[in-house]
Amino acid sequence: MIDLQIRRENGTIEARAKHGVAWGPELAGLDQSVFPMLGHLLPYADTVFNHRQVSTLLEEVPRLPVGVLTDEFARELIELGHVVLEPSTTTGRHPPYTV
Repeated sequence: MIDLQIRRENGTIEARAKHGVAWGPELAGLDQSVFPMLGHLLPYADTVFNHRQVSTLLEEVPRLPVGVLTDEFARELIELGHVVLEPSTTTGRHPPYTV
């Protein structure tokens, strides 16, 4: 099962998705040149996307073939991705989050 979390640089979990996505042939078969973020996931290792990579990750979601992600997981991925991309209300800068 692939889970989604937003973490600070110190590892503190700020938010997490309620839904996960099962590793399967649809996800494993993604063309890495077309889906550079999701196409490089591994079923047995953690993957960390930094702030700059999250924009690319979010661009991939609407282009994914049907069945790669559930609707619930895709929705949460987009919502949490936007949290990472929103500037802090106190500093105006992007917090040091990873996904």
